[in-house]
Amino acid sequence: MPSLKEIKGRIASVQSTRKITSAMKMVASSKLHHAQVMIENMLPYEYMLETILKSFLAADVDAQGAITQAREVKKVALIVFASNSSLCGGFNANVLKMMQRAVDGYQKQGVEVVIYPVGRKVCEKVSKLGLPMAGKFIALADKPNAAECQAIGKELGDAFTSGEIDRVEMIYHHFKSAGSQILTNKVLIPIDVQEAMDYDHTRDLEHQMATADAKAYLKEQGGHQALEGTSSESRVIKINDNFIVEPDMETVLNKLIPRYVNLMIYTALLDSNASEHAARMVAMQTATDNADELLRLLNLQYNKSRQQAITSELLDIVGGTLA
Repeated sequence: MPSLKEIKGRIASVQSTRKITSAMKMVASSKLHHAQVMIENMLPYEYMLETILKSFLAADVDAQGAITQAREVKKVALIVFASNSSLCGGFNANVLKMMQRAVDGYQKQGVEVVIYPVGRKVCEKVSKLGLPMAGKFIALADKPNAAECQAIGKELGDAFTSGEIDRVEMIYHHFKSAGSQILTNKVLIPIDVQEAMDYDHTRDLEHQMATADAKAYLKEQGGHQALEGTSSESRVIKINDNFIVEPDMETVLNKLIPRYVNLMIYTALLDSNASEHAARMVAMQTATDNADELLRLLNLQYNKSRQQAITSELLDIVGGTLA
């Protein structure tokens, strides 16, 4: 049985750890709030641009150029979003597992894979596996930057147009709420018009707690969406599909498609950033709760040991008196 000094040392150690996890939870909560604000500010533009482009491509067959046509896949680019630091539960591990499955699947088919790693954890994993990397975007994971996302989108768009890359996919966590982040593997290029019609825009950007109310809110919003129409087109496309193109279709598509690709990369980055902070907040809250429970048990053990020591001393005194 441990001595009173050992138990007091463990209590002090757990209290110190609890202070750290509690502080990290508060920091993650603050960063999550800022990340939610960034998503909320970007979301109307992202939704409208996506709807306009998809509606235009779906309504006009002539507009569906090379960027929307699937072809034989010989080389794939994977944009993988993770974090620079740990202590966020299974956030990074889940992303890396999905990346590993995607790479293994393409390699079995004889398809060449190149990785665009966003975050230190992805860079370390890709280097360990010996896979080709198209740069290292470590700083982007902590500080989302639209200009850098635009550079990545332009590079990938040019590579797809020139035939160097036949497919571009993104692996990231889609942020729905503080308690729900969905691991997603989304095809960015070629643009799949029908797949984009079913894109889930339901989010909870107000709450920062993984509560039952937040889950009920998302479920209720999903129910309202389902009542609006049975087809994806009736739910998403709310813009007149009778388009007048000026000055010409090529000019319009050359403006819209790069903007769409850049914005999808930036949206995935914001989603991943918010999901990281949410996962860390939940992990630190769980660690703090576990520390509280451990402190309760240690204090109980300490009181029992102290009472036992006092009882033993009293018995020795009484025994000596009787003797």
